[in-house]
Amino acid sequence: MSTINNRYDFVLLFDVKDGNPNGDPDAGNLPRVDPETGNGLVTDVCIKRKVRNYVQLMNKGNGYDIFVKEKAILNRFISEGYAALGIDLNEPPIDKKDGEKRKTKGEAQGSEVEKGRQQMSKTYYDVRTFGAVMSTGANAGQVRGPVQFTFARSVDQVVPLEHSITRMAVATEAEAEKQQGDNRTMGRKFTIPYGLYRCHGFISAPLAAQTGFSEDDLKLFWDALKMMFEHDHSAARGQMATRKLIVFKHDSTMGNHPSHVLFDKIKIESNQKPARDFSDYTVTVPSQADMPQGVTLDVKL
Repeated sequence: MSTINNRYDFVLLFDVKDGNPNGDPDAGNLPRVDPETGNGLVTDVCIKRKVRNYVQLMNKGNGYDIFVKEKAILNRFISEGYAALGIDLNEPPIDKKDGEKRKTKGEAQGSEVEKGRQQMSKTYYDVRTFGAVMSTGANAGQVRGPVQFTFARSVDQVVPLEHSITRMAVATEAEAEKQQGDNRTMGRKFTIPYGLYRCHGFISAPLAAQTGFSEDDLKLFWDALKMMFEHDHSAARGQMATRKLIVFKHDSTMGNHPSHVLFDKIKIESNQKPARDFSDYTVTVPSQADMPQGVTLDVKL
């Protein structure tokens, strides 16, 4: 299927109740918070992980594998890409005046890198969507993906809470003997009572043409944003859900208006503080009549 021909900007709203949407490993896995404002943060990398996991669960077959996934060995995938192209990176250097000499055995050179980059984009959904750095190992260069996110930021301040938890079991005989059979293990759990998060996203048609990001890929991406939390439930994350997905479609490849002009049209007001549910907010979405010329509004959720 052909690559997309329109630029897109979008606003994603999601919330969490009694959970930790994105723990900070530098802070003992506490929920990420802007220290100056107290607003909660969720990284773009975290959101991309949810999309990758959803696409992987869909198991759509060839062309929809995931490059950056749990326990992956990325250099192995790059080498497999060259093998699929029939390029032997261990063959002797080409000794011709107009040929390309292999400087390092096992590493692609010259035009091979571009072929490898195209193969990786064709094989892996997340490479042609988000891009990837593949200049290690066999070297398939770098891909700049057409789809990018900002950090998600909570509309209001959040209050991280710390809870003590007890497990009625121990891991070893030594622990049981030390506790004289009481067999209790204490732990800590971090949550926020409630947070509504707002994230902005951008999709570039010129970059999509470079990676092969197609209309089918775009449809799967919208589905992933709407459903990604439905397959990510855990005790740590509580209740998480996508609440709104508002898409601005430009009539042109390069776009008709700056993204911030469109984002500013989405207003969120708190009806109650502290908020404890999505119903405590009013989200104002403009009508198509309020859109500038050349932009189509599509509320997908």
